[in-house]
Amino acid sequence: MATHITADCINCGACEPECPNEAISEGDEIYVIDPELCTECVGFYDHEACQAVCPVECCLPDPGHVEDEKSLIERALRLHPDDEELKQRATVDNYPSRFRK
Repeated sequence: MATHITADCINCGACEPECPNEAISEGDEIYVIDPELCTECVGFYDHEACQAVCPVECCLPDPGHVEDEKSLIERALRLHPDDEELKQRATVDNYPSRFRK
């Protein structure tokens, strides 16, 4: 599932630069995550980077956008077509993912 930012967001912006997909942007009152760009950091980290840096822990799984690891790695590959390292890791099925902890 894509991650989303709850209303508890304090608008600090710590999460935005951590996202490998540039899925996070400043909304009207809080930061928001575009679910079409979010891969839950699959392919890049074994955790969700936005959650790791959020001081109020408001970056949470979005039950409205449930996705599996396969869908997320496919999205990561589409979003980063020139990332040869990511392609190689995906080809051999050896990439970071919170699903593999």
